[in-house]
Amino acid sequence: MRIALLSYRSKQHSGGQGVYVRNLSAGLADLGHEVTIFSGQPYPEDLHPEVRLEKVPSLDLYRDDDPFRTPRLREFRDWIDVLEYLQMLTAAFPEPLTFSLRARRLDLSGFDVVHDNQSLGFGLLLINRRQPFLATIHHPISRDRALDIAAAPLRKQVTTRRWYAFVRMQAFVARRIRTILGVSSASAGDTVADFRLRPEQMTVVPLGVDTDLFSPSDERVPGRLVVVASADSPLKGLSHFLDAAAKLSTDRDIDVQLVSNLDPDGTAYQRIHRGDLAGTVTVHSGISDEELAALISSAQVMVVPSLYEGFSLPAVEAMSCGTPLVASAAGALPEVVGDAGVLVEPGDVEQLVTQIGRLLDDPAERERLSSVARRRAIERFSWLAVARATAQAYEKVIGDHRARQSRDGRNPHADR
Repeated sequence: MRIALLSYRSKQHSGGQGVYVRNLSAGLADLGHEVTIFSGQPYPEDLHPEVRLEKVPSLDLYRDDDPFRTPRLREFRDWIDVLEYLQMLTAAFPEPLTFSLRARRLDLSGFDVVHDNQSLGFGLLLINRRQPFLATIHHPISRDRALDIAAAPLRKQVTTRRWYAFVRMQAFVARRIRTILGVSSASAGDTVADFRLRPEQMTVVPLGVDTDLFSPSDERVPGRLVVVASADSPLKGLSHFLDAAAKLSTDRDIDVQLVSNLDPDGTAYQRIHRGDLAGTVTVHSGISDEELAALISSAQVMVVPSLYEGFSLPAVEAMSCGTPLVASAAGALPEVVGDAGVLVEPGDVEQLVTQIGRLLDDPAERERLSSVARRRAIERFSWLAVARATAQAYEKVIGDHRARQSRDGRNPHADR
C-alpha cells in the first residue's frame, strides 16, 4: 500500500507521538509498504531508509531554543501563518488546526490511505470525505486539560482553558471519522466517553517497543531510579514522584535519573537544581534511543507516576529492559503493566515511597519482576506486530471506502 502518515509534530523527543510516527513507519516499510510522512516542525529524525519525509512547514512558534517567538514579517507566507500567530498571541495552541489546513492543500490522491496522528483539525474533513482515511488517538487531550486546569492557579485559569481550545475541534472532527485507532482499551473507552464517539468507531492497536535495543543489562546501579516524563505537566505526576524521592533520600542513597524537558521557571526545575533534591536528581533531555535504553537498563527500579496514561511507552520500554516497575494504577497502565510491576494509587506519595523502598531492599523480588516484565514485552509488544495490525486496519478502511463509492455510484444522493 501507499500510505500517507500525517503528524503535526513528529520529533522523537516531542513525546510518545513522535516515537509512534518513527517506529510505525519503519514497521510498515519493513512489511513492504510505501510510507510518506507529512509533518510539521519539529520534524522526525533517523527515519527508516525506505520512508520518505515531506515537510509541511509552520511558523515553528514553539521551538526549544525560542518558544513563543515573534516571527519576522518575511516569514509570513499566507493567511494560515497569520492565523497561527494570532492564535498563539491569544494563548491558544494553533498547531493541530493550522497543520490540518496546510494538509488540506496537499495532493494526496496518489495514496491508498491517509492516516492522521492525532491532529484532528478541521482541514482534515475534506480528506476524510474524498479518500480512505483514519486517525490514531493516543488518548483524549480532554484528560490533560482537566488536570492542567485543576492544577493552574487562579490567575492562569483563563489562559489554560484557552490553550486547550483545540480539544473541542478534535472531538468534532473525531465524530466524523469512521475508523479511529486507540492504543489501549482504557484509552479507547475514555476517547469514546470524552469525545462522544460510537464504540464501533474504535479499533485497538497497542504500541510497541524495540526489544533488541531495549534489553536487560547485567550491570544495575545501586539505588538508581529512572523516570521518563515527556513534559513537566500535572498529567505526568512528576511532583508526586519528587516528593517521594525527597522522603526516600532522607534514609538511603538514591540516584534519580529523570528524562524530561523541564520548564526552567517551573517548580520541578527549581527544586531539582536549588531545593531539597539538589544533587540527587540528574536531568536528561534530547537523548537518543540508545542512551535511553542504556539508562533504563541500568536502573534498579523504573517509576511511572502518571495521573493518566493512554498507553505509556516508557513502561513498555522498562519491561523490555527487564527493569522492575512501580507505576500508578491510572488510565491504561494496569492494562499495559499487568503482573510485570507494582501498581500504586495515582498521586499517593506514601505508597510510592513504600513500594520503591521495598523493591530497592528486595533483590529477589526485583529479579522475579525483571523476568516477568521481559517476557511480557516480548510476547505482547513489538513494532512489527503493531505495523501488521495497523495495515489490517488500512485494508478495512480502503475496502469500506470502495464499498461506499460503489453504493454512491448507484445512488447519487447517498450520504448527502
